[in-house]
Amino acid sequence: MKIEKINENKIRCILTRDDLEVRHIKLSEIAYGSEKARSLFRDMMEQASHQFGFEADNIPLMIEAIPMPNECIILDITKVSDPEELDTRFSRFSQSTSDSLDESVKDFLPDGADEVLDLFQKLLEHRLKNTPKETREQQAATLANELDMRKLYIFLRLESLLEASRILKGIYHGENRLYKNPDTTQYHLVITKSDHTPEEFNKVCNILSEYGASSKYTISNEAYMKEHFSILLPAKALQSLCEV
Repeated sequence: MKIEKINENKIRCILTRDDLEVRHIKLSEIAYGSEKARSLFRDMMEQASHQFGFEADNIPLMIEAIPMPNECIILDITKVSDPEELDTRFSRFSQSTSDSLDESVKDFLPDGADEVLDLFQKLLEHRLKNTPKETREQQAATLANELDMRKLYIFLRLESLLEASRILKGIYHGENRLYKNPDTTQYHLVITKSDHTPEEFNKVCNILSEYGASSKYTISNEAYMKEHFSILLPAKALQSLCEV
């Protein structure tokens, strides 16, 4: 595990395939915060503190996990002074950061509802590189099960959310939860792929995009919502709303 200091507010961690295998961590766990991933993160922060004096107590962090073609994963960890800026500041990498990465990495930074299939295809191509043809179908199924994608949608009015939930009745059965921002009175819906196929989840995302605004999901901004927003429905939010 290699850690670099980019500036006073940002570090970069480079994890090799061996680093992940030693800790028995999958790609999806890095992206979405399993207990093993949190343990790895604590180790990284301790090492960054020891090497560079990089401290982040009580400071929101933005974490970008980027798969690399050489079977490494880059984690960019940035201190964020204002969590409200997460969606705009990190929706894309800055030009200087992008120039320092392999060109193919940019393909792993999607936006919009149709990102689901695109991201899945890019990760599948990465996973299947040098894989025998006879095992590719099995690898594709394994990746679809591993990758529990998450999306965030913001609704200005409850009525729009209710209408979307009714359309998705019988279509979407994954885990999802609903928060309300007490300052703006906006509704923030976090949905997960769960056991849906990427194609099914993409359809759900496209439907939600017609009624709400898609926003970039990160572990950091949901942690902020848990602390500062009201959680209206902690589970099966859409399934409950469609019965209203």
